[in-house]
Amino acid sequence: MEESSNSFDKKRVLITGGAGFIGSHLCDKLLSEDCHVICLDNLYTGHKSNIINLMSNRDFEFIEHDIVNPINLNVDEIYNLACPASPKHYQKNPLKTLKTSIYGSINMLDLAEKSNATILQASTSEVYGDPAVHPQVESYWGNVNPIGYRACYDEGKRVAETLFFDFQRGKDVHIKIARIFNTYGPKMHPDDGRVVANFISQAIKNEVITIYGDGNQTRSFCYIDDLTEALFFLMNSDQSLSGPMNLGNPEEFTILELADIIIELTGSSSKLQYQPLPPDDPVRRQPSIELAKTKIKWQPTISLTEGIKKTIPYFNQILRPIS
Repeated sequence: MEESSNSFDKKRVLITGGAGFIGSHLCDKLLSEDCHVICLDNLYTGHKSNIINLMSNRDFEFIEHDIVNPINLNVDEIYNLACPASPKHYQKNPLKTLKTSIYGSINMLDLAEKSNATILQASTSEVYGDPAVHPQVESYWGNVNPIGYRACYDEGKRVAETLFFDFQRGKDVHIKIARIFNTYGPKMHPDDGRVVANFISQAIKNEVITIYGDGNQTRSFCYIDDLTEALFFLMNSDQSLSGPMNLGNPEEFTILELADIIIELTGSSSKLQYQPLPPDDPVRRQPSIELAKTKIKWQPTISLTEGIKKTIPYFNQILRPIS
């Protein structure tokens, strides 16, 4: 077991959804910054395998818990990442998704108030819906269908932002809101339904690559290491900087361009197969990150090609196990 200099002197940081894709990488990041990390997850979409390498670290704790239910902890900071993030998972149980965003946010904000902790909400580019403004700036209020299949996630995250600002105004809670755009990298589940994971999995197995719509819709893809650095910078920024702040890579790619890159880098023989576009799927998605550049001096440094190269070995390892 690794030795800790003195855990009582270290910043105690709670990460909800800490066994998930982004959460587990954030656990790594904060441990490297000499924090004491409490990872809280109900394992609905998170996996213990994502944090197994941290279990022997004395500055790491894992608590299996659902934030829909209150919890009392002594913490200095809270990163609220708990919520299914891919359409496949958040549409599976839409009421649970809404409860996580709403009840979970209230419980974590109550905890932040009791602990006098700063709390960061992992919001999403989905608050912009199918945007009529391009690229998306933080002042844009969005174009969201409130009764569609994606609304449990989109509107849940929008309500969470409302709750955060109401707690700031009414209870003086120190808040940060990050609007996270498409993020990818190792530890993504190959079957989570998000486009990078789908394409890499299909390419490695030489299956047809499923393109929804004509493939000319765009996305902007941020590598996980860039994102965790941004979250850390935002949390540790001046207390007056609440956000919301877009965090993502402003390079814009069509879905067809992404497929071509992945097919080339995996050496796949996969062909493309076209399917109807799902309801309310946004046509264009690109963040303006001028606020992040100005206020936290951050911008991504890892290109899509470089990031995909870093991600493929993980998928190879889990999809092509050594016998």
